[in-house]
Amino acid sequence: MNYNELKEYICSDKIDDMLSKIICSTDLEEEKARYLNLLNDAYKLYGDGDYHFISSPGRSEIGGNHTDHQHGHVIAASLNIDNLAVVKRNDTNIVVYHDRDFNVDPVDLSELNVVSEESNTSKALIRGIAARLKQLGYKIGGFDALCESKVLVGSGISSSACFEVMVVEIFNSLFNDDAVSPIERAKIGQYAENFYFGKPSGLLDQMAISVGGFVAIDFKDPESPAIENFDFSFTDYGYQLILVNTKGDHSDLSSEYAAIPGEIKDVAHQLGVEYLADSSKEEFLKNLKSLRRKVGNDRGILRAFHFFNEDERAVKEREAIRNKDIDKLLRLMKKSGHSSFEYLQNVYPASRVNSQSLSIALALCDMFLDSEGAYRVHGGGFEGTIQVIVPKDRLYDFRKLMYAVFGEDSLLEVKIRPFGTVKVI
Repeated sequence: MNYNELKEYICSDKIDDMLSKIICSTDLEEEKARYLNLLNDAYKLYGDGDYHFISSPGRSEIGGNHTDHQHGHVIAASLNIDNLAVVKRNDTNIVVYHDRDFNVDPVDLSELNVVSEESNTSKALIRGIAARLKQLGYKIGGFDALCESKVLVGSGISSSACFEVMVVEIFNSLFNDDAVSPIERAKIGQYAENFYFGKPSGLLDQMAISVGGFVAIDFKDPESPAIENFDFSFTDYGYQLILVNTKGDHSDLSSEYAAIPGEIKDVAHQLGVEYLADSSKEEFLKNLKSLRRKVGNDRGILRAFHFFNEDERAVKEREAIRNKDIDKLLRLMKKSGHSSFEYLQNVYPASRVNSQSLSIALALCDMFLDSEGAYRVHGGGFEGTIQVIVPKDRLYDFRKLMYAVFGEDSLLEVKIRPFGTVKVI
């Protein structure tokens, strides 16, 4: 649709059903205004054209903390907060991408090799996504995009994967008639992050964002992960899913994140396998004495303990969700949090023992909730957010407690939306 047609469409009720699912609410006035403002600003930047809207959600990791990169099991969900982009083809070979919160230099798609100077930038991700699409036989081309990000950097709901899958979907929608499947979109985003951006991530974030909904994923075969969708929501059981941004220092943590898969792989290799999912807890325990000697790193051994137990726990969480057993699910989530803290050791950086904002937040939750709800580190860890499942009748007091320590902008109260990254219009 051109500018005027799209403006009229947004103001009609034709978009209402889709928007209500995206934001998990029927109060659409504010969201429609957001769409119109973004479209108006894109028109000022780029002029008229055949415009489309792409919505890419944040994600919450419910279970399976750092199991995906070892081909294990995870539970995850897409959220009702998104990156929203309005896009159009520009009939050139240049990607022009503007975000309200940061700038990205134009990307010339005639050069698709890795550019080392672009490491850790959005420009590298765009180039890597285009390169991978072309390698796989898909079409690419230049486009103009304007994005507004509610999935903020450092919010703990995977802003990088949200951006990656959104860019893949832009290429998919504009040039490939939606031929790229959700699983393939996720893998393309991961490829760009691993080889162009320079971060050795697993596939959990991209998969949860691309596939969407409340999902259990088995990464035993990462080329074709087994996915099970659930109609499940914490709100149905009287709980609110909350992410607490503890506002720690995110700078220079790449080595901490990279050490987790690196150290676990050292253990796997001593067990004669590439990934721990290809071995077993029994084999690990049987060889524990020699493993400690061969690996020479007890933290890596403890992280392997975490993987085996967490992988089993994610399977039990899946069963609890199937059986709609909320109490069992919450108990398992809490155990997951303790394992991440004690064995995986990703709650604070080893190099910064004086900076433990996540530990403080978890201590507050332990004191406040006691045997109710659940709480655990969220996502990669070290700094950022914790995830808390709070009884709705205790929300007021929980907010008051966290506001007093981390500020009134520290809480993100979210719902689970039923689908992942999508072309809205």
